[in-house]
Amino acid sequence: MATAANSHAHPTLIEVDPFIHADQQRGLHNRWHPDIPPVVSVKPGETFKIQCVDWTGAQIGNNDNSDDVRNVDLTKIHNLSGPIAVEGAEPGDCLVVDILDVTPFDKMPWGYTGIFELENGGGLFAKEFQSKAAKAIWDFNGVYATSRHIPGVRFAGVSHPGLIGTAPSAELLATWNKREGALIAEHKALNGGVDPVPAVALPPEPKGAYVGQDLPDDVREKILKEGARTIPGREHGGNCDIKNLSRGSRCYFPVFVKGANLSVGDLHFSQGDGEMSFCGAIEMAGIITFSTSIIKGGVEKFALKQPIFLPSPVDPMYSAKLIFEGISVDIHGDGKQYNMDATVAYKQAALNTIAYLEKIGYTRQQAYLLLSAAPVESHVGAIVDSPNACVTMALPLGIFEHDILPKAEGLTKRDFGQCAIRSDGVV
Repeated sequence: MATAANSHAHPTLIEVDPFIHADQQRGLHNRWHPDIPPVVSVKPGETFKIQCVDWTGAQIGNNDNSDDVRNVDLTKIHNLSGPIAVEGAEPGDCLVVDILDVTPFDKMPWGYTGIFELENGGGLFAKEFQSKAAKAIWDFNGVYATSRHIPGVRFAGVSHPGLIGTAPSAELLATWNKREGALIAEHKALNGGVDPVPAVALPPEPKGAYVGQDLPDDVREKILKEGARTIPGREHGGNCDIKNLSRGSRCYFPVFVKGANLSVGDLHFSQGDGEMSFCGAIEMAGIITFSTSIIKGGVEKFALKQPIFLPSPVDPMYSAKLIFEGISVDIHGDGKQYNMDATVAYKQAALNTIAYLEKIGYTRQQAYLLLSAAPVESHVGAIVDSPNACVTMALPLGIFEHDILPKAEGLTKRDFGQCAIRSDGVV
């Protein structure tokens, strides 16, 4: 018979409510700073659970318009659970983090993918598309996701944390702020003294900054004034949005402060390589299960300038793919030739894929959202043959409920409606 006395649930060390705004909850923060103290502490080898709100902190609803995406307050993101101190971790060590599971909340079996406004967040094609807010709500049924806003597709998610990292030291934080500040100044000068839209980087911003714990006023003010925004990934990990960093992955993070002070958030049910629309995964609130260990002196042992990781052994089996190429020529724009620019090549591969999906009947907005959310793979095919880098985008055939392959008679165009758009109808 089952033995209750010898059965122990893994503890949940940080609890949140996914339906309550993040800035009304404890154990969360949305800036990186070494002076944010840990809210919990664990011993190496312990298995534990951490609950996370969605990255916007409950600003996006399960509805059929995108006004919430249009109006989202991006000074309040990302909302991270933590910090979590690991006993015995010291600067120069390597923190080993095993991601054992990532699941949505039972009471919130849905997520969303969004296109942000050009002037509020942007995205990879913000300028090309003059982006207006749009979104798709995805319903979860076990490992599968479907959307009323993008009919005709169903796929298994590769759930993962979009954002996970250790706390920076004071020196590293100063380096971030200095180099990103210089980049902002450089592009502002190139733009005639006007801040470029969308922004090339985001400096510290006290507005919207949040630390959900009791702190002395002077410490809190210092964090709000100096804290680094969580938008980009950096040397400590952070917002790298690597879809294969999923359940079963093992991560190796450099440690910069005592205890390492691990934080996590921005959970994704699924994502394509590139997360191109910025709010480009299936964003969700949920629960992540961890175990940690420490390798003393690991930064030196492994030349650990940035994290390394082992990918998940669990991956959807979509072997048949339709692959689109892109080269570093702006074929969809002004035809300009670029030299070995993999970003341009990636964008052309994506635009080729979007154009194909439009021939099938999806709107541009639906195609943009789908490529952001589905388990699409992108690879650098060649980055040596000047002047054209080549990047590919692989669209899994098995996610579609209908045949999308090229045929001699052409493609069959269907009516898939439209995703959720602004209530004023502007797209």
